[in-house]
Amino acid sequence: MNKAESLKPRGKIDPTAGVRYLPELERKMEVTFNYLKHRSPHPVRRWTIDSLNRVLLNMLQKVHPTSILDVGSGEGFTLNFIKKNLDVKVEGVDFSPVAIKLGHALFPKIKLDVADIYRLPYKKRSIDLVLCTEVLEHLEHPREALEEIVRVAKKYVILSVPHEPFFCLKNLVIGRNIKRLGSSKGHLNLWTSWGFQKFIKKQNLKILSVRHPFPFTIVLAQKVN
Repeated sequence: MNKAESLKPRGKIDPTAGVRYLPELERKMEVTFNYLKHRSPHPVRRWTIDSLNRVLLNMLQKVHPTSILDVGSGEGFTLNFIKKNLDVKVEGVDFSPVAIKLGHALFPKIKLDVADIYRLPYKKRSIDLVLCTEVLEHLEHPREALEEIVRVAKKYVILSVPHEPFFCLKNLVIGRNIKRLGSSKGHLNLWTSWGFQKFIKKQNLKILSVRHPFPFTIVLAQKVN
């Protein structure tokens, strides 16, 4: 098996949560589990998303990027938050056609396209800052994905993953994955904060800031060359 074949997704690559009525659009559409997460009324879930967004915004304000690419953007919720707070060019890519179609309906002013994280359709050093949040833990080949993210980035990357076992604790609090003690079966890579930083440093990145909005680890790093 060659490298290209080894990086092909396995199994069902675009799971959806079915067709739901969307009050904000006043119509039914096929939705994703990520959409349901961001629209959840659960106070703990809302708090964790808001906490991560606040830290992300703080990091962006420190480096003042002129362009941002969100790799694994889903429907564009994070990019929409950024656009509301910063005057910066943003765009996103995701492997899920369902997420991108939904994103076009929810956030028509944000550029979103379907793309493969292992083969991003961007030139080398073409985006000031590349963002990738809550994605790498799901991948069979996170090293190859990070290499591609760094290739496209001109100056900076911001990466976040669940900080295990705090992520499991959060799931138990909201009543999810009880039989697995809060562990998500979709997480193939279970990083502690230290382990994730070690993973990043191997990619020739200089870590500028590490924050821990519960239950995540989020890292701002700069390309060394």
